[in-house]
Amino acid sequence: MNEADALRAAALLESAGLRPVAHADDASFLLLNTCVVRQQAEDKALGRLRHVAELKRRNPDRVVALMGCLVGRISREQDALHGRFPFVDLFLPPSDLRPLQRFLRERGFPVPDDMTHDDFLPPPLPDSQTGRSIVAHVPVVLGCSHACTYCVIPYRRGGERSRPSADILAEVEALASRGVREIILLGQIVDRYGLDRPGEIRLPELLRRTARVPGIARVRFLTSHPRWVTPELIAAVAGTPGLCPYFEVPVQAGSDAVLAAMRRGYTVAEYEALIGRIRAAIPRAGLSTDIIVGFPGETAARFNDTLALMDRLDPDMIRIAKYSPRPLTWSARHLPDDVPDTEKERRRVALEAALRERLTRKHAPLAGQPVELLVETIEKTGRRYGRTPDYKPVFVEGSDAAPGDLLQARLTWAGPFSFIAEPA
Repeated sequence: MNEADALRAAALLESAGLRPVAHADDASFLLLNTCVVRQQAEDKALGRLRHVAELKRRNPDRVVALMGCLVGRISREQDALHGRFPFVDLFLPPSDLRPLQRFLRERGFPVPDDMTHDDFLPPPLPDSQTGRSIVAHVPVVLGCSHACTYCVIPYRRGGERSRPSADILAEVEALASRGVREIILLGQIVDRYGLDRPGEIRLPELLRRTARVPGIARVRFLTSHPRWVTPELIAAVAGTPGLCPYFEVPVQAGSDAVLAAMRRGYTVAEYEALIGRIRAAIPRAGLSTDIIVGFPGETAARFNDTLALMDRLDPDMIRIAKYSPRPLTWSARHLPDDVPDTEKERRRVALEAALRERLTRKHAPLAGQPVELLVETIEKTGRRYGRTPDYKPVFVEGSDAAPGDLLQARLTWAGPFSFIAEPA
């Protein structure tokens, strides 16, 4: 979502006549987009801000804008940021570029009057932006109203807001006309698309319509919530050409007690049943999940439950995060952070090692198998890089395919996290 926001901000700046530069020190306008979903991400943003402060000191005329979850959507918090970061000229809430539009107009930049795609996003990216990538992220649901006890997103990005499907499809058509071949529809809980808009289509139909846009070869969506993956959604992925057989469904923990403390709204058994339904309908579906280790109350036994669940599920990827209390969240206010950081790190390392070992065994038989990938980039060595429909990253040696081509290849090497192939 932050990548999509940053690209749209860049598009707006380019429409005003600004051009990107290679180094921050050469810029007359600096925009820093931030994430605070975990403490590590916030610390990284604060460290970068210290560097930006020095750049501003060297050139006081340089405009500095701060965007994203560190800013949030509450005006009183933004007022406090002015005191913390007096060198910042402009504060932008997540996914809202209207303050940037006003700022540019007030300073005489030629920002077109029609730059408002809808209430939240500017129109499709200019050619100079979308031409940089074959894959484009398109937000369809902004914010979140689910309020898991550990999650800061509802407090920083606001409540759930679906974009009109007509605006989304118009953006996809514009992206396709500029060479984009893969669309990834985004939402904090993307499966809830349209529920807040009476009469609007739902995600399965939005996916089908997106896949029918001329020029679009592949469509993906993320992130799903186990409670909202419906039979209709599974059927749409199973039966629609161009919809990639890939589901990103965070489970977060393998213990019912921890899931209840997180207020996730499902049990381990219900999650396993959902994955069973997906795999029954789409046997070769790729599955990725998220795990938080060290959540308050996660004992060693409960962590072992998570390890056991991963053995049973055999996912294609796990994104692992150590729990960190986030301001305003229920868990930060009411639950003790009772797992020492050294133990959180031990659990993270153990889960990552188990994942590596499992994927090494799982992928070894794939060597020699045919695959299709969408070429995204060409490395300096000439290798082509892309992903299979089920999201496996593949490097192809000896191909002259161009970015955007669908390439048939044969795997020659299978590692835990990537593959090497030759043209078929």
